[in-house]
Amino acid sequence: MSDLRRFAGALSPKEAARLLIYRPRYGTQTLFTGIQRLTERGTAIFGGDLHLHYPEPALHSSPRPLAPEADVLAAFTDAMDQSLDLRPLEPESTVFHLTGGFDSGTIATRAAQRFPGLLNTAALLVIGAGRDQQIRRRREMRSMLPFGRHDHIVDCLDNPPLHPDCARVQGQPLSPYEEPLHLPFSRLTALLRHHGARSVVTGLGGDEMVSLSPQESAATVLANAHITDKLPWLGPRSRASLEFADDGIAPPAQVNSITLLSLETTAPPLLRAGIWPLHPFTSPAMIRLGEELPLHWREFKALQRRQLDSLGLSHDVTRPVERESFVWLVQHSLRTYGAPLISGMLQHGSPLFDTGLVDPDGLRLTLRELTDRPYDEEFHAKLLQVIDLHLAAPAFLT
Repeated sequence: MSDLRRFAGALSPKEAARLLIYRPRYGTQTLFTGIQRLTERGTAIFGGDLHLHYPEPALHSSPRPLAPEADVLAAFTDAMDQSLDLRPLEPESTVFHLTGGFDSGTIATRAAQRFPGLLNTAALLVIGAGRDQQIRRRREMRSMLPFGRHDHIVDCLDNPPLHPDCARVQGQPLSPYEEPLHLPFSRLTALLRHHGARSVVTGLGGDEMVSLSPQESAATVLANAHITDKLPWLGPRSRASLEFADDGIAPPAQVNSITLLSLETTAPPLLRAGIWPLHPFTSPAMIRLGEELPLHWREFKALQRRQLDSLGLSHDVTRPVERESFVWLVQHSLRTYGAPLISGMLQHGSPLFDTGLVDPDGLRLTLRELTDRPYDEEFHAKLLQVIDLHLAAPAFLT
């Protein structure tokens, strides 16, 4: 997106509002008028003016009963193999994300079986309650399966987001859609490139492959209706724009829209380093299998858990008790580095204030809560997006 910086116009209120409440929508609009997204299967026509056309909605399958002799894990293995075989794999220059999670774990362990001793791994090491568990689980996966010798690790404890060394904080024109935890991810990318990686395989899309439909989920989806009541810093223009948040979005694609947005988040740092990202869970074979599986194979990621069980891995790997998450990293970064950045916004001003997208009085109140009261993950974490949009606006518009 930085290549299109000279075309960036004003901030788009509707897109800014979507991002500020963490409810992104996949479509042609971006944060900046003058820069538009060409969506999957979309068509761009330029004949003096630019016209972007969405495709017809993609067709999807539905869950269906299993045949008595059905071997779901064999079908899953076949789907993983088909996904891995879509592109020639060069083991010596390919690194697999092995975060400790179920999605990257199932893909990486299957690949290790097919290319024994050849595939190296990489991960960000989280902080907080799940840190020791992540170390144990990754160690067990690497010892039980024939991975390569090298395991590339970047410790988030030493590379927190919003640190002054972050390119985003330094004012570089990074897309607001790029990885919000930019510093640790960019340093892991640099480490992999230094060791000769040319492609990285991830587990992105695994959540959506086995996700429950709204009809299957017991939880009532309120579509973030309560969010605006708990975000006092949300400005009047943002609140007004949320009424139209679903206007102009792309039709259903074969790949889940949240997955498509996640791929857009992870790709730029890798591509700038000359590394091609690969996401096997987004292949047609994997998506079709996930859509057709009965509920009990998708609920609580039963498919991935049973696949890892079949490899003889312990319950520490397949039934972890601690949460391995970036939530503690975000909390630490917001309180340590984010609070001074917000104070600077309040002191020197921000385009977000000028356009009515963020209310400075509400932001000042939230800043006091962030530093003086218990951390509220659901709402305080959204301050990270406020900071990212504040940093992106002058980087692109001045």
